[in-house]
This record gives sequence, C-alpha cells and structure tokens, in this order.
Amino acid sequence: MNNGLWSTVMDNAVFVLESVAIAAALVAVAYAAEKYVQKKNHDTERILTTRKIATIGVFSAIAAVLMLFEFPLPFAPSFYELDFSEIPALIGTFAFGPVVGVMIEFCKVVLKLFIKGTSTAFVGDLANFVIGCSFILPASIIYMFKKTKKNAILACAAGTLCMTVFGSAFNAVYLLPAFSKLYGMPLDTIVGMGTAINGSITSVTTLVIFAVAPMNLLKGGSVSLITMMTYKMLSPILKTSAIKPKKNPHPQAEGK
Repeated sequence: MNNGLWSTVMDNAVFVLESVAIAAALVAVAYAAEKYVQKKNHDTERILTTRKIATIGVFSAIAAVLMLFEFPLPFAPSFYELDFSEIPALIGTFAFGPVVGVMIEFCKVVLKLFIKGTSTAFVGDLANFVIGCSFILPASIIYMFKKTKKNAILACAAGTLCMTVFGSAFNAVYLLPAFSKLYGMPLDTIVGMGTAINGSITSVTTLVIFAVAPMNLLKGGSVSLITMMTYKMLSPILKTSAIKPKKNPHPQAEGK
C-alpha cells in the first residue's frame, strides 16, 4: 500500500516537474522569437513593460473565466471539451508579441486551477497550455513581421494548422499515456470511450485523428474568426498610452 502511494506521489511529482520544464521552454522560445523579430524590425521596445504586464493580468483573468465554460463535442470522448480561452491570448499576443501570449496562457491555467481545481490529474491543464501555445506562438511570430489584415489571416491559418498537427501528436505520444498512468485508467478503456462514439476509433492513433484533430481545427477556426472580428476594434484601446504627454501651456517660452 505504501509502495503504491509512494509510486503515485513520485509519478505526480515527475509530471509536475516536466510541466514546469515545458512551460519554461515555451517562455524561452517566445522570448527568443520576439527578440529576433524585434531585431529584424529595428524595434527597441522592452519585452515586458508596465502596460504589457497589466494586459497579461486582465486578459489572463478573462481567459480563466472562459476556460470554465467547456462544451462537449459530439465526435469526441467526454474528457475532450471545447473552450474559447485562447481568444484573449491571441488578441494579447497580436497586440504585444509572443511573450505576452504565452504568459496569458500560463497565468490563465494557474488561475483556473485556483478557481476550479483539476479533474484530469493536471494532464488536461497542461494540454490546454501547451497546445494553446502551439497555436498562438506561430500566429504571433508571423503577424509580428508584418501587421496587416492579410498577414493576420495567414497567421491564424498557420497557428490552427500547427495546433492541429502538434496537438494530435502530443496527445498520442505524451498526454494520453500520462493521463492513463496518473488517472489510473488503461489506454484501452480510453480508446473504448472513443469507440462508443465513433466505431472508426480503435486505437490511440485513430482517436487523435477522429477526435483530437477535428477539435483543434474547430477551436483554431472559431478563435481565429472571433479574434479577427474584434481585434481591429480593441487594438487602438490596447495600444493607447495610459499617460499622454502634456502640452506646453506657454509655447512662446520654448527655446528660452
């Protein structure tokens, strides 16, 4: 009994450490990408400013609330649900760059854990963060090079494609085996939940093809559409300086 408890504790500890390492790696990738694009564009703005940190706080709170509203999908098992928490992250990353987007993704998951906890042994929470980053990172990097509507559409399409491919592979190779181990549910049972919905699902591979991939395509497409509809309206508000320079009340005194 003690050996079983110790093994469970160690498995969870290893998973937490792996999650922290993945989060740190994604932040590092976002930072390196943003510095590279800034150098190409001759942009000297700091990666994190007071305004950006404030945006991270506000948008993370909004994203955490959106993360609480999950919708079941008719083509996927019950542990796969759709949420729209990537919308604030994508808007934030379009406005202020990849680092802000990744930080919003990270903070929203932490806030959600404080509010609701986890029902998937933290696997679903890690999945939401990592797969969310696989969407916003390529989208924000592409958009940073040239901030036009056409490039925004291209960025969203590329982000959706990356999220679909990476999310499917990450589920098959890492997330589903980790969920099976930490939650104490055999992989065959997990696959069986998919089979009950779609007879074509007979293995982990077909589970990600017929459930995970369509879910990520649906999520990426809907988040992209909503972002494209709202970003133009929000962008001037986000980028307006909180403190405007004061006009000189005595212009004739200038130069004296």
